[in-house]
Amino acid sequence: MTGNATYEQCIEQGLAASLEQRSEAALALFAQASLADPTAGVPHLLIGAEHSSRGELRLAEAAFAQAVLLSPGLHLARYQLGLLQFSGQRTAAALATWQPLLALCDSHPLGHFVRGFTALAEDDHGASVRHFRRGLAHSREEAGVALGIGTVLDAVQHLLRPEEATPVAGEPRPRWASGGLH
Repeated sequence: MTGNATYEQCIEQGLAASLEQRSEAALALFAQASLADPTAGVPHLLIGAEHSSRGELRLAEAAFAQAVLLSPGLHLARYQLGLLQFSGQRTAAALATWQPLLALCDSHPLGHFVRGFTALAEDDHGASVRHFRRGLAHSREEAGVALGIGTVLDAVQHLLRPEEATPVAGEPRPRWASGGLH
């Protein structure tokens, strides 16, 4: 990569390196993209995702936080930051991080997923399942997130009493229930 590589080139090449499992190269390219446009949150989102895939959760959290700081409307970064906080048993921090996602339109899955985790934190497993299902029903462009939620949903459903497991009439059928995420 030449010294005058553009932001777009760095992102594109970094994504290619990540797909090829060349993590160090991906991280270097995303860092270079950040230098090319210091106001952009996307490179930090990608750095966070790369660190997360390597199990470097503290570095991932710092990168997601930087992405949210630079681009507050970068919903996926906000969601991932909150997810790391939630899984680290910092529920209050996660709920505060996720608060803006609750205002997303009803067709956006991340708001439903946040409501699902909120209900889970309150031990309301039935509501948690309903929200996760609604989010999955709207997961068209968030397939990676949906796959993780599908795993959470399976675990929460095992906690339900039989009367809680029955879907509510009029509730959208999740696409994963009919094999629609392939």
